[in-house]
Amino acid sequence: MSEHKFTNSLINETSPYLLQHAHNPVNWYAWNDEALELAKKENKLILISVGYSSCHWCHVMEHESFENEEVAAIMNANFINIKVDREERPDIDQVYMNAVQLMTGRGGWPLNCIALPDGRPVWGGTYFPKENWIKALEQLSKMYAEKPDEVISYAEKLTEGIKKTDLIELNANPREFSVSELDTIVEEWKDYMDFDLGGKKSAPKFPMPNNYNFLLRYAVQAKDSLVLSYVNTSLTKMAFGGINDQIGGGFARYSVDKKWHVPHFEKMLYDNGQLVSLYSEAYQATKNPLYKNTVYETIEFIKRELTTKEGAFYSSLDADSNNAEGKLVEGAFYVWNEDELKSLLGNDFELFSEYYNINHYGYWEDDNYVLIRNKGNYEISDKNDISINDLELKVADWKKILLKERSKKDRPRLDDKSLTSWNALMLKGYVDAYKVFNDSDFLNAAIKNATFIISKQLQENGNLNHSYKNGTSTINGYLEDYATVIDAFISLYEATLNENWLNTAKQLTDYSFDHFFDIEKSMFYFTSDEDTDLITRKMEIEDNVIPASNSIMANNLFKLSHYYSNSYYLKTCKQMLHNIQDRTQQYGAGYSNWLQLMCNFAGDYYEIAVSGSNSKKKILEINQHYIPNKLIAGSEKESKIPLMEGRFSTDETLIYICVDGACQLPEIEVTKAIEQLKITY
Repeated sequence: MSEHKFTNSLINETSPYLLQHAHNPVNWYAWNDEALELAKKENKLILISVGYSSCHWCHVMEHESFENEEVAAIMNANFINIKVDREERPDIDQVYMNAVQLMTGRGGWPLNCIALPDGRPVWGGTYFPKENWIKALEQLSKMYAEKPDEVISYAEKLTEGIKKTDLIELNANPREFSVSELDTIVEEWKDYMDFDLGGKKSAPKFPMPNNYNFLLRYAVQAKDSLVLSYVNTSLTKMAFGGINDQIGGGFARYSVDKKWHVPHFEKMLYDNGQLVSLYSEAYQATKNPLYKNTVYETIEFIKRELTTKEGAFYSSLDADSNNAEGKLVEGAFYVWNEDELKSLLGNDFELFSEYYNINHYGYWEDDNYVLIRNKGNYEISDKNDISINDLELKVADWKKILLKERSKKDRPRLDDKSLTSWNALMLKGYVDAYKVFNDSDFLNAAIKNATFIISKQLQENGNLNHSYKNGTSTINGYLEDYATVIDAFISLYEATLNENWLNTAKQLTDYSFDHFFDIEKSMFYFTSDEDTDLITRKMEIEDNVIPASNSIMANNLFKLSHYYSNSYYLKTCKQMLHNIQDRTQQYGAGYSNWLQLMCNFAGDYYEIAVSGSNSKKKILEINQHYIPNKLIAGSEKESKIPLMEGRFSTDETLIYICVDGACQLPEIEVTKAIEQLKITY
């Protein structure tokens, strides 16, 4: 006999989030033809509930409502109930999130939307307390039974609104891109910058890696010391904050306060992959040892907790875990109280408390502290008459003691699916770290992950799949999968000079043109033309925590146009940027990855081609310098890549610095080659 009173059809799914709901009394379905046909057959409204496994408020609503038999009876009687893992099905999430934002002005997860039997939305919101949820469901089912025409009429209007949002039209009157345009965008952006604590002025605060990648580049190229100071403040405060796990490494999703202190404790792969890239690049530009340390600790977390034997990466760790009393509590795994710290650290407690603020500054709630720093090592060293070396040894020792103690606690749940796009972001993080720190372990991890993507996620007909779990590859890929993998493979080619990675990037690009591209609008859809139609086909254009798939693709096309002398790629990416140019003026922070491309067009962009038996060594030397306006091509033998053709010499390794195919005389010495570059605008 089953130990569970209820089991629904989600028991047949692989998504950890869907499986969490498999024993709810709600008769859940996954999003599939069976559920959609049943809604039409029974003429029932569809209740679409979207979340993800590490979402705290998703768990709260499940406990309050979806595990409750009274609520389940109302849902089962009146609706076809569909659970969606937003990480597996971002296409569904996009459509219904858009609907809820139009209806309520805000969005988030859990996302709950009621739709007609054909999928057109009529009502929605995010988290609802149990009584509010019951009331809303009863009113909606009553209205649909008594006044179906009114409900259908509203759905028609709302669906039209959804189709018009993010509607991109071809900009047939393109302007050129200029540095003054970038200056204006950044000047307006400054009004939202918190120059004291970093990030934006308000709370909550999210690490937005593509914002800082662009602002770092802009600050260096425009010689804007204020913006550079802002970037360094932001990166330092984030690294010092509770949002960065001070004991085990790895960043949480966001902080609920202005000082980056108390996080929403879930750890997502996509944040950490991009932050490894960001801190590597920031170290390259500043040589700040804090940034190097942050990269190494974040990678250690990924290696320890989110890496599979196949070299793939898991998706996330939950915010919640059981505390000492066995109660599921947000952050229980990560917080400390004063008594346990005194017991563990003994005579070192006072110094530890100053270092990590076991005081009013670091206090959270319920006698718990979230470790946070607000002083650098040199300040602590001077004040406490301890050498930097001794202090660093103590800190390393504290981390070992607390990590060992923490390992005895109940661990947060692991979302053990591997998503292609998120894996590609982490893969690129490893490559970027290798380029800067020349650590072969980083390159080996990157190659292993890229091999996983090629062998498991790339299918025989040339398409990528989106998800992988328990040895099974599923779900036809989205544009974000192609864009991020192409970007990562270009970067991996730059590090290894293995042209297979670059050629695969080009093949995936051509596949994307065949199945995602709208030639009339010169933009890419988020979903393939081979996917089942939703109520509309969306284009992702605004850079968020992860850059928009269109902006990543436009940057890819720019680079590939140089490698392959492909004028169509160049023309397309320029047109894509023109299409959203007016939007960048209104909200720079939402288009920062597009602004990277604008920088490429507004100033000189360098092709650095290195050819000869010593190419890898010279490229590693070049990568010690922060040069944001460049790509690297290289070969240790004859190459057929257009950018490298005719450059090989058996006698010496030559470095060519080129702009738009026009090259200066080659150099043998890296320092001489670097002198040919102009980093500023």
